Amino acid sequence: MALRFGLLGAGRIGKVHAGAVAATPGAELVAVADALPEAAAFISKSSGAEVRTIDEIMNAKDVDAVLITTPTDMHADMIEQAARAKKAIFCEKPVDLDIARVRRCLDTVAREKAPLMIGFNRRFDPNFMEVRARIDAGQIGAVEMVSITSRDSAPPPASYVARSGGMFRDMTIHDFDMAAFLLGEDPVKVFAVGSSLVDPEIGKAGDIDSGSVILTTKSGKIAQISNSRRATYGYDQRIEVHGSKGMVHAENMRATTVEVADAQGYRREPLLDFFMTRYTQAYANEIAAFIKALDAGKPMHPSGEDGLKALAMADAAMLSLKEGRQVDIAY
Repeated sequence: MALRFGLLGAGRIGKVHAGAVAATPGAELVAVADALPEAAAFISKSSGAEVRTIDEIMNAKDVDAVLITTPTDMHADMIEQAARAKKAIFCEKPVDLDIARVRRCLDTVAREKAPLMIGFNRRFDPNFMEVRARIDAGQIGAVEMVSITSRDSAPPPASYVARSGGMFRDMTIHDFDMAAFLLGEDPVKVFAVGSSLVDPEIGKAGDIDSGSVILTTKSGKIAQISNSRRATYGYDQRIEVHGSKGMVHAENMRATTVEVADAQGYRREPLLDFFMTRYTQAYANEIAAFIKALDAGKPMHPSGEDGLKALAMADAAMLSLKEGRQVDIAY
């Protein structure tokens, strides 16, 4: 029997997850809710899911799990409501922008013994999964340094930035999670620098659009993160892991691998230009992983605790940026 999902939030990321459920064997989208009726209706028409209210989905006997893709300030309340309703829960990152609120939410999840996965989709990208597999196989020896490049093809509007929680909580949080995932060890210290170089309006909103972060673990492993809200050449997503026996890296994705050589030089396809195209398979893979863990009764990964740790790194990075010093990460 397929795992029956209710989708809470029918915006851009909700549409991505609706597509991921449709592409995943053993998954079925049966209900969708959104504050905008036309948004819910759009997903309903394409998926066959019934339009319902949030409360109706939470209380429905034909819904086994909920996908929470609403605005961030609704996540924690919805996770708690779903946990009390005995639903399995998949929630987009972050749980909340306030770490104390995240801790209270996770206490409720633990008390209700609810399965919870946080949507750090990059862990499920086939290329990044293969990097982790090569590390686990010992091909590069002990991990020593991780380098992550993550640059958006274009900046978001300043109106979005004002409610995003800042670049480190909104964008770099994916890279914080990926750093810990690849290091195999939680960072304990962070040093961050940043500027507003792309869009003056982002700076006026009190945020940065260009930043670099250095994370260190207790054993001395190092991760470097390079972020920008603009990359004129496409959506720049690269990873390199250096170890005692060698190095493994994942390059950018392109529509094809075709390359043309002529008198003007070598030309290749441009990079994929948006996360929805770059990480299509990753979104499907994480839904499949959610179902597999639930069926096997195993812990979810990334877990609520992973979400808490990534937010703690983001908070420490913001403090480091503000004070111009290395900061201890308070988990």
